[in-house]
Amino acid sequence: MSIQTWFVTGASSGFGASIANAALRAGHHVAVTARDGSRLNTLVEAHPDAVLPLSMDLTKPFEIQTAVATAQKWRGGIDVLVNNAGIGYQAAIEEGEDHNIRQLFETNFFGVASAIRAALPDMRARKSGTIINISSLNGVVSMPGLGYYSASKYALEGLTDALSQEVAPLGIKVMSVEPGGFRTGIATRNLRSPKIDAYAQTAHRIMDLINNDTNGVFAPGDPDRMAEILVKLVKSGDMPQRLIMGADSWTTIMARLDTLRADYEKWKDVAYSTYFS
Repeated sequence: MSIQTWFVTGASSGFGASIANAALRAGHHVAVTARDGSRLNTLVEAHPDAVLPLSMDLTKPFEIQTAVATAQKWRGGIDVLVNNAGIGYQAAIEEGEDHNIRQLFETNFFGVASAIRAALPDMRARKSGTIINISSLNGVVSMPGLGYYSASKYALEGLTDALSQEVAPLGIKVMSVEPGGFRTGIATRNLRSPKIDAYAQTAHRIMDLINNDTNGVFAPGDPDRMAEILVKLVKSGDMPQRLIMGADSWTTIMARLDTLRADYEKWKDVAYSTYFS
């Protein structure tokens, strides 16, 4: 078996911890990051020779560059970059606050873009590499109360789409993963803003469903199962550009695509009417 070096951001919990552990079980070396490096101690203690812990804040470009460079020197390059670290934000659009919106995009988009740019030169030189961006169901389907979070993931989807086309001839593979509800605990860590009563029946209803889901009804996904699938896909080399994870994500995205197509078709004649006669 070929041993790879994985670089997983946000590996102290949730998807990141599951992906790191799955890669380790498969025999790979894993560089793991967290804003608080001490939260990686358990992982390091369990795999002292196969784990490189790195403190890294995605809102600080210098820390990203340093962490990626350290991981590259550790085992001679990064084979698989997993951009998992991210945050959520629950707010109606009018309720949005600049500092929360900027923190959201700095983490979910600009930080990911920085990590990709830091890793690509070495991957290009070796003519191989895999980049996995953990997006979301909400990177395809936006919902009331999650508009800013969706916007950050929509941006990530657009970046991933272009990136995959740019680097395919260079021997580098790129995949966007679009999970639905998984039990990662992200809802408890979401950014929040003061509520405006006018959105009680729209944005706040969605937010309440998420926050009051103590039994995991809306989060039926097992992050460990998803992680195992990702590790196997990377090993096989047969990866889609976009990978939906979870029946809830599948049905919601498919319904949205059907609606979009119907809406676009309805106004086809208007689109065609804009050319010079």
